[in-house]
Amino acid sequence: GILKAGCISVPLSIKLLPEEVLFRLNHSGSKAIVATKNTFEKVAAIWDKIEAQGFKLIYLDNELDHLQKKCTELGIQICDSAFSFDKWVSEGLADYDEKFPLIQKMEDNIAEDDVVTISYTSGTTGNPKGIMLTHLNYYSNSKDAMAFFNVNEKSRVLIILPLDHSFAHTVGIYASLERGLSIYFVDARGGGAATLRNIPINMKEASPHFMLTVPALSGNFMKKIQDGIQTKGGFAKWLFYKGMRSRVRMQADGWSKPGLPIQIWNWAAWKLADLLVYKKVRQIFGTNLEFFVGGGALLDVKQQRFFNAIGIPIYQGYGLTEATPIISSNTPDNHKFGSSGMILPTIKTRIVDDNGNDLAPGIKGELVIEGNNVMKGYFKNDKATAVTVRGKELFTGDLGWIDKDNFLIIVGREKALLISQDGEKYSPEEIEEAIMTSGDLIAQAMIYNDHNRYTTAVITLDDARVHKFVKENRITDHELLLKEIRRSFYKFRNEEEYKNVFPEKWIPSTFRIVGELFTEQNFMINSTMKMVRYRITETYKHLITDMYETEGTNVVVPSNSEVVKKFLPF
Repeated sequence: GILKAGCISVPLSIKLLPEEVLFRLNHSGSKAIVATKNTFEKVAAIWDKIEAQGFKLIYLDNELDHLQKKCTELGIQICDSAFSFDKWVSEGLADYDEKFPLIQKMEDNIAEDDVVTISYTSGTTGNPKGIMLTHLNYYSNSKDAMAFFNVNEKSRVLIILPLDHSFAHTVGIYASLERGLSIYFVDARGGGAATLRNIPINMKEASPHFMLTVPALSGNFMKKIQDGIQTKGGFAKWLFYKGMRSRVRMQADGWSKPGLPIQIWNWAAWKLADLLVYKKVRQIFGTNLEFFVGGGALLDVKQQRFFNAIGIPIYQGYGLTEATPIISSNTPDNHKFGSSGMILPTIKTRIVDDNGNDLAPGIKGELVIEGNNVMKGYFKNDKATAVTVRGKELFTGDLGWIDKDNFLIIVGREKALLISQDGEKYSPEEIEEAIMTSGDLIAQAMIYNDHNRYTTAVITLDDARVHKFVKENRITDHELLLKEIRRSFYKFRNEEEYKNVFPEKWIPSTFRIVGELFTEQNFMINSTMKMVRYRITETYKHLITDMYETEGTNVVVPSNSEVVKKFLPF
């Protein structure tokens, strides 16, 4: 409707604070906002500070009496500027014939370079930037995505990711329109907790052919499946993991598979597990799910192998909002575990050094791209645009290389790099994913090194798993529990996927445990479930400082002891 009226959409996360909403409204010059009962109070809190004259509220709930009551309680005058959705529709129908020539005129005058959305960055360093994405950006990236994956027409997609993000816009909505897919949205009525409860229900109801995911979400799916298998125990548990090991040997890296003898030797165990166990596991996601498309952050290779083994692979992609967002992806036909897939055919790429000079194949540097998916620029921010878009090229700020098989390997954001005492740099994300995926008691891990002698980490615990572990093992001593948490933290070291993968200097020498998860509510996770590193660092600066003032690898320290004592039975 917004596009049909020749307007520009400014997508907003429902998790934004009122002052964050206000900045986006005023900076974009928005003339109206769409809200519901769930989000109205955020609008009410900033109503008198909105700069646009004649600002309107489009209220998707039809109970204007409720709106009037809230306005009276809050002492604000909004109702004169508020319209229910039904009223807007009826008014539109009333003069549709009269206005139809105007609609045709707008369609005739539309240009590829016209802006569709201004999508604001998460603003982790200062005020957020408004990314202008055009009709050509969305059209080209959506069309490329569907051709790349060769998705069948009339397939179904269930969208459970935040709708303010370009990943959901392009792959979920616009690409579905381009290919004629049926789009299902998770039932978000009732807020965040209700949404999480509705996901498994909606997956069975929609029975999608593919879904979009991010590592935090698929990691949660994986842990729940593992917990279910652990509860089953016995033959089911043995067969589940026997089949998984066999499938891993059969698939290798997904691209260069081993020879026929290894395939034949491992096939029977995997097939039996598929028929007796994996088939039932897949029913959690409906009856038609073929694959996930993963994005948002680095997806740990162990997750990729896990979901591939149970028959619903995650095809990891890579992109950023400034690129609308898809740059590369693994697909059913071409995939390699641990990679971000192959570059979309219409996108030109370079890997460059700090001076913008091309690097040889296989050498790590900054990824630079050129294509119809490159944003128009940052709204009202020519300075930032000039840094990121030079000529027709987008400098992504992400580090990686293209391997001998033409797969893109992304290792992380340049701004998120660890820096050792001697100035050497390293991306922490792969180690963090390894810790979180392998560590059965670990929920989250942020690795830290800012010109220090050694690397450290701030972690959170999986409360439910720790409680269960304490109960089953009858642990009553906090020092013993801390040693078990340490074992879980370093568990990845002994797993085949990670042996000799990470340089020793970047593996944390010690860690500090914090008592609450990193979440959107405490602003330590953004809407795509990535850690907001600077905020975690600022909040737990005292713990980080302590790890460098207290030499050694001992994790039995007062701050850690205090956190874990809540799990003990006294």
